[in-house]
Amino acid sequence: MDATIIIDSLPSLLKATLMTIILAAVSIVIALVIGFLTAIVRIVKIRVLTEIASVYVSIIRGTPLLVQIFVIYYGFPQIGISLDPISSGILALSLNAGAYLSESFRASILAIDKGQMEAAVSMGMTYWQALRRIILPQSLRIAIPTLSNSFIILIKDTSLVSVITVTELLQMSSLVIAKTFEPLTIYLTAAAIYWVVITGFTLLLDNMERRTSRHLVR
Repeated sequence: MDATIIIDSLPSLLKATLMTIILAAVSIVIALVIGFLTAIVRIVKIRVLTEIASVYVSIIRGTPLLVQIFVIYYGFPQIGISLDPISSGILALSLNAGAYLSESFRASILAIDKGQMEAAVSMGMTYWQALRRIILPQSLRIAIPTLSNSFIILIKDTSLVSVITVTELLQMSSLVIAKTFEPLTIYLTAAAIYWVVITGFTLLLDNMERRTSRHLVR
């Protein structure tokens, strides 16, 4: 491995890493909203909405993310919806992660003893008040480990949006390789950058989990 090539390529790779982080961060926020709302819809069992949510989760979990990216970027224009590469990538990542997060949210909420909801309602709370004040705070602690896994997978999945010309870390690596003809060096450097980003994110989530656990114990 040539250290000079790594040093020369690092500014471009780090700039592309920033795009990777932005894609992941925006997609995570949107996916959290989608996942939470989908989970709530499936739990409260409003028939039409529940069926729509179930079909959405089934389709997303039953098809590859790469296909979803192609459908959004190349397929949507045929029905009059044209999105730029970055917007298409964020939408695909958000919808994909949202489906998996909804299962994590739903499982964590259902894991709370039903007696707690019944007790809260018997004390005069509405269903939504009990859900917000009693059930959701406890379910969050249960959900965090699985949410962490989903977030890490989402960060790695950002590499797939390179197929629609989004210049994130993997796409930039390919462009650098085209100039340097050093695929092993560049791909190993990109892998190291992914590892650093994901390790930092994992430490952040682990710290959040510890803080949440201490708060709930008190």
